[in-house]
Amino acid sequence: MNNMQLTIRPLTPDLWPAFEDLFGKGGASNGCWCMYWRIGSEYHKRRREENRSAFRRIVKHGPPPGLLAFDGERAVGWCQLTPRDDLPWLNRTRALERVDDVPVWSISCFYVRRGYRRRGLMSALINAALKAARRANAPALEAYPVDTAQPGSTSNVFTGTASTFKRLGFKTVARRKPSRPIMRHDLKGIAP
Repeated sequence: MNNMQLTIRPLTPDLWPAFEDLFGKGGASNGCWCMYWRIGSEYHKRRREENRSAFRRIVKHGPPPGLLAFDGERAVGWCQLTPRDDLPWLNRTRALERVDDVPVWSISCFYVRRGYRRRGLMSALINAALKAARRANAPALEAYPVDTAQPGSTSNVFTGTASTFKRLGFKTVARRKPSRPIMRHDLKGIAP
């Protein structure tokens, strides 16, 4: 993160232009606009503009659905951070179904601007997410990363990598598919 003036802020309506600049005209991740875990593959059937408008409404109505990382004034990274209950499609994916009834929060996806990848932004966003979830009184923070050490794992790591989450104190709580663990960090010991 050398030479970066990094700040991380919740995505509020006033920051929408910076978020939109980060995602670009077509939207990051093939026009998903962070709607996949909310509506599933249905996002493929909708025009990208519909996904953008739907997510903009979520941002407008609050609470903030994630964290935006800035290098100075430029948005360079994003992670969706929200109560798991806001992401119903997770329960429609067998490998990621609920482990228990704990009202966890979820980090469901990341997007980092080209030129800023492999510079520690994902770790910085995860650390900020731990603090934000703790401030919101979440008992734990959950993630659904790709375990790239497993044979046959996808190279599409928009959900993060298991090694990064493990390094930051997350523990595997379920593994229904070898390359897709459900990882969790207890928030009782994290300062708000």
